[in-house]
Formats: sequence, C-alpha cells, structure tokens
Amino acid sequence: MAVLVTRPEPDNETTGSALRAMGREALLSPVLRFEAVAFEIDRDANYGAVIVTSANALRALAVHPGIESLLKLAVFAVGRHTAEAARRVGFQDVVAAAGDAAALCELIVKRVRAKSLPKGARILYLAAADRSCDLAGKLEGHGLAVETTTCYRMAPVASLSREVCDAFAAHRISAVLHYSRRSARAFLDAVRIGGVEISALAVPQCCISGAVASVLRDAGAPHVVEASAPAEEAVLEALDCALRPPSQ
Repeated sequence: MAVLVTRPEPDNETTGSALRAMGREALLSPVLRFEAVAFEIDRDANYGAVIVTSANALRALAVHPGIESLLKLAVFAVGRHTAEAARRVGFQDVVAAAGDAAALCELIVKRVRAKSLPKGARILYLAAADRSCDLAGKLEGHGLAVETTTCYRMAPVASLSREVCDAFAAHRISAVLHYSRRSARAFLDAVRIGGVEISALAVPQCCISGAVASVLRDAGAPHVVEASAPAEEAVLEALDCALRPPSQ
C-alpha cells in the first residue's frame, strides 16, 4: 500500500524519502507544477527586508539577475523549510515563523514593536500569483509599506497519471498527503476527471492545516486528519496516527 504525495516537485522528493525512511511506500503525484513569472527588482529601492511565504519564491529569485541587490537584507520566511531555501540562495539574516501567514505577520509586527524593523520600512514580498491571505494588507495596517511582487505561479496538472488512477481503483493507496488549499482543490479536480473520486476520498486525507482539511471535508471525505502544526514532521505524524491499527 502506497501513500500518495501531492506536493509539487522538488519538495515531493523530500517527503518521499521521509516516507521510505518510515518503511512506507511513496507514490509521488504532484497536482501543481511550478511556473516562474517574469518580474523586476528595483535595485535602487531602499528595501528594509524581504518576505517569502514559499520556497518556490526562492526558486524564482535564484535565477534572477537582480538577486545580489537583495542578499544583504533580512528575510522573514513563513517557516523552517522556506528559511532553509533562503539560506541556500545566499541570504544570511533569515528568520523563520511558525509555518503559516498569521505567524509570519505576528513575527514581523513584533520586530516593528521591538524597533528592529523601522515602522514605515519598505518591504519586498516575493509572492505567488494565487494567494490565500492578504499578508501585505495586514502588514500595511501596522504601518509597513509592502511591495508585493508576483514571481511564480503554481498551475494545476491536467490529470492524474494512469498509474495513480489504477492504484486508487485497485485500493492500493492507503492515504493522501495535502500541503495547501490550492493543491487540495487541484487534487479533487484531478480525481473527478480521472473517475476515481469515490475511492480517492475513502482513504485518510492527511492535511498540513485546518484550512487545508476543510477543503477535503467540504468535498465529503470521511477521514480527514489535521497535522498538529504546519510542518512536514507533523503531517507525517498525522499519517502515522491515521494508519496505526486500532489496537496500538
């Protein structure tokens, strides 16, 4: 029995390795694909910091000719994984929030109140084309000037592979892992197109947050499990609990 990993490349490989280390079979099937978007960086702008809410923003920035003008700035990252990606592309001053937009906003506001980030500072937010939270609006309410720059989009795949559809139909998938509301919606669209919605939703749906879990619950999934924190380790713990025999 395999665990279906829906997160995009290359992060799905990390999850697949973690699953195999747990003794589980991993079936990698991204339901979103990364697409870089052309964007400009004002090299003369007096930015006070950079915000990133996904490692995908760093993938887009890594190949931008203007990256050098930003590397000396502080980076506020949504979580540890994104913070690690920021360090890999050359940022030195990186601070990680607890894994979601609310925690990131709180972290930045605390820095303003502590005067380590000046009120009125101009901040560059490297964002996705589709955003579930108005982070810039929330921060502007605290006196910060946030410049939102779209640098990538996550496009839904047209359909699931025949291998995945056959595995659902033959009940060879034990659970599905979900990492964002958008990918959860893309998964639902894909299983409907593939004609395997009933079998796909019958297995445990392990979600990184309550917001993601609500998408699956609204679709009628009977066994939806939320991670205790918005982190990969917590998702895998939720999976372990979901698949543990009742007697254990």
